[in-house]
Amino acid sequence: MENSLRNDFLAAMSRAACTVSIVTTDGPAGRSGATVSAMSSVSADGEAPTLLVCLHQNSVTAQAIRDNGGFCVNVLRDDQSAISDRFAGRLDTTEGKFAGACWETGPTGFPRLHGGLVSFDCRLASEQKVGTHHVFIGAVVAVTAEDEGLPLIYSGRAYARPARLDATGLRSA
Repeated sequence: MENSLRNDFLAAMSRAACTVSIVTTDGPAGRSGATVSAMSSVSADGEAPTLLVCLHQNSVTAQAIRDNGGFCVNVLRDDQSAISDRFAGRLDTTEGKFAGACWETGPTGFPRLHGGLVSFDCRLASEQKVGTHHVFIGAVVAVTAEDEGLPLIYSGRAYARPARLDATGLRSA
């Protein structure tokens, strides 16, 4: 791909707003997790609802998801940027990524963040490598709405908080 097109693409994508999630897994390949902004609903219909996450091909978590057969998507609240930074490797810690937050075991056996906004426990339905990333499709086994709040947003290469609008389109307190 032409370098200027790649740069234009990256600059344009930085203007898109995405929720921030921690994707976790555990099992024979070990416990692992990573921060992602590439998470989306695929379908609510079929045998089970499905969603997708994308992880770089060199990610330890990507290989663990493949070997463990699934993952849990933990959507972060707008006050949980430190958890995102820890799983993105921006905060050095000797305690490990899972320190500093309360984790439970979900129905799939994968780590679920206690106190996050919502968690989706998924069995791996399919996977495809596209460019430098693995696209994982998860069949949702369980959804846990943990807490009220707003999602942590990533846009413009920075964290943000969404503004809640009332029915008239005005900001509400």
